[in-house]
Amino acid sequence: MRLKKIKFRWIYLLALIGLGLLAAVPQIPWLANPYYLDIAIKIGIFTMVTVGLCLLTGYTGQISLGQAAFYGVGGYTSAILSKTYGFPPWGAMAIAAVGTGIFAYLIGLPVLRLKGNYLAMATLALGIIMYIVFREAAGFTGGPDGIAAVPKLAIGGFVFNTAEKYYYLVWIFCVAILLISQNIVNSRTGRAMRAIRDNEAAAESVGINVLQLKAKIFALSAVYASLAGSLLVHYWSYVGPQPFSFMSSIRVLVMAVVGGLASVWGSIFGTGVVEVLTDRLRGFGDYNIIAFGLMLMIVIIFMPRGVWVHAREWLAQLRRKLSKRAEV
Repeated sequence: MRLKKIKFRWIYLLALIGLGLLAAVPQIPWLANPYYLDIAIKIGIFTMVTVGLCLLTGYTGQISLGQAAFYGVGGYTSAILSKTYGFPPWGAMAIAAVGTGIFAYLIGLPVLRLKGNYLAMATLALGIIMYIVFREAAGFTGGPDGIAAVPKLAIGGFVFNTAEKYYYLVWIFCVAILLISQNIVNSRTGRAMRAIRDNEAAAESVGINVLQLKAKIFALSAVYASLAGSLLVHYWSYVGPQPFSFMSSIRVLVMAVVGGLASVWGSIFGTGVVEVLTDRLRGFGDYNIIAFGLMLMIVIIFMPRGVWVHAREWLAQLRRKLSKRAEV
């Protein structure tokens, strides 16, 4: 994939914002609270999964209901390699990402020949199959009990063993993935992705290898999910099957829709809204799926391009109106 160069001023601006946020964390009262810091960490982790789905569905037009499968493969692989076989956690995380990407690419070549509802059902089946494997392959995955005492990530003697340290690590990964994704979207590859989304036959007629590109984006979204899963596992020092169920795929889909399927930066907004809502509805158990369904239905009907995209357009219109009034 040929990537378009990001303008230096944008890198400089984002770097300043990032450093400011990192420096401000201990001073922000609600982030100093471990409860809210934990939510902020999970928002960063889920944003990584969501932006991968945005690239796949919003920009390439390929429906996926199985992102939790790759999320789980990354988490379990990293946990098994580091805990059971003694691999360094960073090495286990890298192997998990590469292995998940290869797995997704090989699965994607036949699956992405399907379209519409058939593709959705195929990815849904993949997610369900992998969840069953996580639960039943007790010899490797620990079964329903999972794997405990997964080693923490560390750089030399600096161990990411507190929520505050892990916040920094997660958001460095998250911002890097967002920048890479935005760069892809603005590149020649991004234009080819949008061409496939709009009309596959027309894309093929201008020389785009549709199946290969779809499989590559599918693999890239899986790598993002794998990294997120590994970060989650090393944060909790535990992995079990529950976070990688079908409901996790639905949550990621709702996050992408709320933020805007074709908006890379909107994935942060969508993830934040859904994660906070999930936390507030935790006491309702399985009934929280009703809230997700209602949110998805309302957004699709009234704001089909996502809340973030519509809010940004509304602010742009408001600025234009205010500027016109100022001129008068």
